[in-house]
Amino acid sequence: MASASIDFDAPDLAARVEQLSQYDLDHLPFGVILLDREGIVQFYSQTEARLSGYGMTPLGKDFFKVGRNPANGDLRNRIMSAIEKGPVDLEFGWTGDLANPKREMRIRVQSSRKGGVWMFIERDILPGA
Repeated sequence: MASASIDFDAPDLAARVEQLSQYDLDHLPFGVILLDREGIVQFYSQTEARLSGYGMTPLGKDFFKVGRNPANGDLRNRIMSAIEKGPVDLEFGWTGDLANPKREMRIRVQSSRKGGVWMFIERDILPGA
């Protein structure tokens, strides 16, 4: 499956990305992160590293502790609560990342077939980006 055929709005987005190579995941137009059931980063796409302003891949680290957003506790609670309740399929708006605290984002979170969750992050386009 070519990464060009991956639509951020696809209802089965997690299943589709699980068919892709790491290269394809790294080159999707939106950020892709895989977290285990404890919130530890298992995969962090190159696109996410670049667009978020983080610049590196925090593999093996607690995702909710690597950012500097004071609302990360709210994000953690929302995602971890969903994991505890069963299959995860969330979508919500969020404001702020390391590159720009005012940037608007759309976040989708879906269960991974191996446990944990995939996070997909689509950002508004910044001038010059």
